[in-house]
Amino acid sequence: MSTTQKALPIKIDQLTLDIDTPQGTVHAVSGVSLELRPREILAVVGESGSGKTLTARAVLGLLPPRTTAGGAVLLSGKNVLTADAKSLRAMRGGEAAMIFQEPSTALNPVFRVGWQLEEGLRAHGMKSKAERRRVAIDMLRAVGIPEPEVRVDHYPHQFSGGQKQRIVIAMALALRPSVIIADEPTTALDVTVQAEILQLLRECRDNFGASILLITHNMGVVADLADRVAVMYRGDLVEEAPVDELFRAPRELYTQELLAAVPRLGSGRQAGQSTVVTVAEELEQSQSTSTSSDGAASETPTVQVKDLDIVYRSGFGKDPVRAVRSVSLDIAPGEVVGLVGESGSGKSTIGRAIGGLEPIAAGTLKVFGEDLRKLRGRRLRELRRRVGFVFQDPAASFNSFMTVEECITEPMGIHRLPGGKSAHQRRALELLDAVELPESYAQRYPFELSGGQRQRVGLARALALSPELVIADEPTSALDVSVQAKVLDIFAALQRELGFASLFISHDLAVVEMLADRVGVLCKGELVELGPTESVLHSPKDPYTQRLIAAVPVPDPAVQRKRREQQLLENPILMPEEHSN
Repeated sequence: MSTTQKALPIKIDQLTLDIDTPQGTVHAVSGVSLELRPREILAVVGESGSGKTLTARAVLGLLPPRTTAGGAVLLSGKNVLTADAKSLRAMRGGEAAMIFQEPSTALNPVFRVGWQLEEGLRAHGMKSKAERRRVAIDMLRAVGIPEPEVRVDHYPHQFSGGQKQRIVIAMALALRPSVIIADEPTTALDVTVQAEILQLLRECRDNFGASILLITHNMGVVADLADRVAVMYRGDLVEEAPVDELFRAPRELYTQELLAAVPRLGSGRQAGQSTVVTVAEELEQSQSTSTSSDGAASETPTVQVKDLDIVYRSGFGKDPVRAVRSVSLDIAPGEVVGLVGESGSGKSTIGRAIGGLEPIAAGTLKVFGEDLRKLRGRRLRELRRRVGFVFQDPAASFNSFMTVEECITEPMGIHRLPGGKSAHQRRALELLDAVELPESYAQRYPFELSGGQRQRVGLARALALSPELVIADEPTSALDVSVQAKVLDIFAALQRELGFASLFISHDLAVVEMLADRVGVLCKGELVELGPTESVLHSPKDPYTQRLIAAVPVPDPAVQRKRREQQLLENPILMPEEHSN
């Protein structure tokens, strides 16, 4: 029996994790037993807060402070829970590597990405500087970073959210570990790059014999990549089965509900949302009326963007990057406009510019009829009060020294909302309830929440000032499918009730289809297609839009295998040559 155990890359036996908090002991994981077999991809799925990430981090001994662990976690036969610091350092990176969920916090902002890639190689004995740089460039190329020879010397802030996620993946793959623990490795990635990353992980298994423990909420990714699936709920392992069996005939009610909540491209708008469609129609009518009556508009668009250019420059003004090129679009009052495209295409940049957070190089940008280029001081602050912003990475946007309640009430204090502290606290509790979080979470700190829970707090904070415009930058990227469905229902209900306009930025086309009246498609900073959601997503005219839709993973293993085989015939993805130490 011991020989079998040693042969297993990972064996978890009756793992329990109890975390002491000021609010009491949290039983995060309760008696979980799992095995990861050689050359296998095991997906662990479940709601945010179910314990799946903590279970994965326990494999490398990366547990939060004040955590009491029980049971055994064997990595290649060695018990991680009883290993000393020196043994753990040898295991981390060499035997097993982890792809962390939030790249902005995993990367050090003061070091170039090449230096950070080389750090692990240097720590594990690669002495040649030239060889380390070559491997770093190869890995950046493998994960789809353009111009890797140049970008290897750039800093993390010079990359988009999706590009930073690819860099974190490159760091984990650099040493060719036998076990890869991938915690939401495709959360921030658009569907085309996601397909490349999944193929990259698959080739790590096929070509280098790596075993992969995959933590994800994306059931399309599970169907595409996993051999087996383990389902967790509130710290318990509720079901485990081969991927085809689980999708075909899930046994447990929770698994059935989880699969039923998966958004599918083609499902269209939910019932009750059809009334919002008329907003876009009313906008078109009002615009046509405006052009035929000496420019007197019956209703001013909430956002007007015309020939917008945004250019990034270095501190010395050299090597300018034209991130957004001649983009024009309008958002009517009460309308939801979706913005999709690959990471680095300029989606978040446009959102930040509309929120007054990015300077404009050329073109016109009006919000609530005000020209943003002319607003300063008090007038700009008053405009920002009417705009809510859901940032892409909640862990990087929260102050880690503030409680959840303080994070939500901070905008109310800055903008001096009436009612005082007690009214602000009541409003914070109402918002927590709206995003399906209990009142007790108000006194927790952001680091005490899971990634999905933090994202929900970010949504609550964006709605704190009852905004007229909400800029949602990947608001559901870190949410599991069941919570995502609830949050999208909440978002849609609030949008109908409050009537705010919204720019909804996402790489999940099925989510955009559920919410958006119109969709714009960005490619390398240019708006290549813009139109009604149904038309763009089901009858795309631009070849790039067609490729984007074709890359969306389907939550069906059999269908996904056929699609993957076809995609590989059309666009084979090759791994870089294995480096020699």
